[in-house]
Amino acid sequence: MPPPERRRPHLRDKLVLHVLWPLAMLWLIGNLVSAGIANHFAGRAFDRSLLDDAYALSAHVRLVGVAPLRLDIDLTANEIGTLLFDKNESNFFAIYRADGSLIAGQAGLPGSTHLLAGEPGSEFENISFQGSNLRKVVLQQTAPVFYKVVVAQTINSRSRMFRQLLFYSVLPGIFLFVLLAIWLYKVIRADLQPLHDLERAVQQRDESALTPLPLQAGTQDIVNLGGAINALLERIRLSLGAQREFVGNVAHELRTPLAGIRALAEYGLRHPEPQVWASQLRQVHEVSLRSSHLIDQLLALALADEARVSRVREAVRLDELVTATVIRASVQARAEGVDLGADGVDGPVTVLGSAALVEGMLNNLIDNALRYGHPSDGSLPEITVGLRQQDGGVELSVTDNGPGLSEQECEQLLERGVQGYAGHSHGRGLGLGLSIVTRYAQLLGAEFRLRRAPGGSGLQALVLFGAPSEPAN
Repeated sequence: MPPPERRRPHLRDKLVLHVLWPLAMLWLIGNLVSAGIANHFAGRAFDRSLLDDAYALSAHVRLVGVAPLRLDIDLTANEIGTLLFDKNESNFFAIYRADGSLIAGQAGLPGSTHLLAGEPGSEFENISFQGSNLRKVVLQQTAPVFYKVVVAQTINSRSRMFRQLLFYSVLPGIFLFVLLAIWLYKVIRADLQPLHDLERAVQQRDESALTPLPLQAGTQDIVNLGGAINALLERIRLSLGAQREFVGNVAHELRTPLAGIRALAEYGLRHPEPQVWASQLRQVHEVSLRSSHLIDQLLALALADEARVSRVREAVRLDELVTATVIRASVQARAEGVDLGADGVDGPVTVLGSAALVEGMLNNLIDNALRYGHPSDGSLPEITVGLRQQDGGVELSVTDNGPGLSEQECEQLLERGVQGYAGHSHGRGLGLGLSIVTRYAQLLGAEFRLRRAPGGSGLQALVLFGAPSEPAN
């Protein structure tokens, strides 16, 4: 059994975390740095008070007695206790002569190990004395003679002040950080609400609903996403419409020839004469050819609808394409006694488009000319495929010397399913060929026309392409 899929976090939660984690780290580091700086300057204030006590004791050191003179302090023990009194801390002091003998204070209170002997100066240091952590200052004096004053104090007030600084700087920060997190959560949720609405709108759609989704003007990113989804729905709608149209065309157009083939086969099976069989088989062959031509044209229309959804423009050499198409069609033309040729293909002629669509247009136009472009007076049928560059564009034409059409007939034949008199009279033609050419021309950004051939005899099918540097949208 495969393991259950791990639940992925919501985008809202990830955005909140991605914003809050850096802010939390910056806030914590900032508070620690601020508390450290505040503690440093508060410690300097405490050290200054400790140094003042050392100077106060130093001011009472005197040379007393007669020769030999000796150092002493002119304060009693009570006066020293009053001078160094602090209700929150315990104070210690010691005054040493140059030889290290104690003048007054607690014996064993360590002096300085870094100050140069015999030179004035002061030094602060953290020590442990009698089981307590102390902050001490050592003051060396040289007048009237060299001596050393050491004053030490417990660090309870310092530690308490640091804890208070840390508490009162962190607690408001935590409160503000929580407020910021709540605000960010609500704001991000509100900003992402259009995305959730879009998600619900997509989930509630069934497969047949391809109309555009309603878009809320949230952020430009959500508008772009909704626009992309609507564009996809439009492409799907066009593709499904093309498929439905193709299926409908196939069902409609193949019903008659298939019924005819079935009727011809049934009629032949009921007659034992071989002559009837041959006659029926020839008719089946003709109907099957017509059906094959029908399927080719329906597939061509499906290709046109597909190209409408996703078209790709590329440089197409019309001269090479026309030459190749005429060579392929010349076999059928010779078999039907038609003079097929090309004109204007001596030099390179390039347009922007699709080689498949251009070739499809040429095949349909040449096929129509071969079917219906036969002169009524019995003279030699002639078909000319021509290329000509003019006014920054390219003109592709297929001209025959057949009976031609009136202007009204030319307009009607461009519609799908409309056949001319020749198609009806010959019993062939599906009314799709020229509509395929029209659709291909639209996809290529070209213009398709039907008109009487120059000279007044015959029909000319004309495709006008724009300049290669200016493709149609």
